[in-house]
Amino acid sequence: MFNYATIDESKIEFVEIAPVSELPNGERLFVDLSDRPIVIFNIAGQLFAIGDVCSHDDGPLGDGLLEDHNIVCPRHGAEFDVRTGKAMAMPAVIDIPAYPVKLVDGNIFVGIPKV
Repeated sequence: MFNYATIDESKIEFVEIAPVSELPNGERLFVDLSDRPIVIFNIAGQLFAIGDVCSHDDGPLGDGLLEDHNIVCPRHGAEFDVRTGKAMAMPAVIDIPAYPVKLVDGNIFVGIPKV
């Protein structure tokens, strides 16, 4: 998997998601962009987006418990850092995608790789 949040912005296409008012602090928003399930988190006013699929068994990840900046997979307890997509705890050993997020005129945009 790849941390798209660190890639050159010229290789990213930003897609408008929703007004930031629709994602209050402590909440998450689920979207599908170009057949990519993505979950966006608002953690203390900072926005993060990751792939909504656990690399351990391809199960949904976004419904898991959020502990600090780690999301815990509800199926088998694997943990991932929502800032980078890095696998932090077994049974996952493969990172998941992390996507850049930006605010423009009060609206959330998520960056996905250009095709």
